[in-house]
Parts: sequence; C-alpha cells; structure tokens
Amino acid sequence: MTTPETPHAATPGTAPAPRRVTIEYCTQCRWLPRAAWLAQELLTTFEAELDELALKPGTGGVFVVRAGDEVVWDRREHGFPEPTAVKRAVRDRVAPGKTLGHSERTP
Repeated sequence: MTTPETPHAATPGTAPAPRRVTIEYCTQCRWLPRAAWLAQELLTTFEAELDELALKPGTGGVFVVRAGDEVVWDRREHGFPEPTAVKRAVRDRVAPGKTLGHSERTP
C-alpha cells in the first residue's frame, strides 16, 4: 500500500519545511489588529501548507514574523511589512514554488 506524499515532506538529508508561523506583536503598542490581519492573510494564502499560525503577545515595540524558528520579518529591521512581502518570505520557507498569483505580478 502506498500513501500520497505530503507537500511538506522532506527529501532525505534535508530538514522538513516549517509548518508553523508565529507573529509576535507588541501589546503596549496595540498591534494586535495588525497582527491578526496579517495572520488572516497568511492563513488564506497558505491554508493547505500551514499546520498552525500563532499570535504571540510581546512588548517593547516587537513585530516579528517567524516560519518555524527562522525570523522572516522584523519590524525593527524592515519596518512594517506589506502583506505581499511577508507572503513571499513565508512562501520561500513553507512552500517553495507555490505561486502567489496576482501578488507576484509586477506593475
């Protein structure tokens, strides 16, 4: 009996793609709505590729997006993200080769 290969299965000798995204946001700055909106965008785009998306309360102006343990966006380095930029960064880690549709078209 064979089972279908899952899209997140690792090839021998490589680590599996992260299936969890975490958005850490500053509660003092009241950035929960921004984090929740970005979470919704990511869950809609990667509904089949993600197992979990967590919102993690933090302090001190933090707004960091992680795929697995890897930081893919940090507000302190890059400013607040456009959803397309975060989607590309997450896609590159969890679903390389997945098209983002109209989000990838250049004007």
